[in-house]
Amino acid sequence: MKRAAKIFKSAPDGKKHIAVDKENFDEILLFLQDNNLIRKFDLICSIILSGIKNTELYDKEAINSKCKNVTAMKFKSKQNTRIYCQEVKQNDKSLVIITSELLPKKKNQKNKEKEINLIKKVASYEYRIEDK
Repeated sequence: MKRAAKIFKSAPDGKKHIAVDKENFDEILLFLQDNNLIRKFDLICSIILSGIKNTELYDKEAINSKCKNVTAMKFKSKQNTRIYCQEVKQNDKSLVIITSELLPKKKNQKNKEKEINLIKKVASYEYRIEDK
């Protein structure tokens, strides 16, 4: 069954979009608000949409060939939070980055079993993307 994702921010040229997984949106938003990370989230979204590459804030999580479309928004505070995303190419060649799953606290530098399982889970999602 396909999951629903809704676009909420787009680049001015319309070539990149940020979308939210409707099923996990409330959990992610509440966590960001409770931990004062909304401004950092907005900054990461702006950097992605403007095409600036900053691997400290957003990078691929390609642990294997099945997960090559999974990325992570990185909030390197004391909690070291991650939002795992799936990148989806649309028929019109635009790229949609879907914020899919929240990892509230990453305790290690390398991906361990917990992170790997979450990355594989995000890679397995199929999305139906809705406009704003």
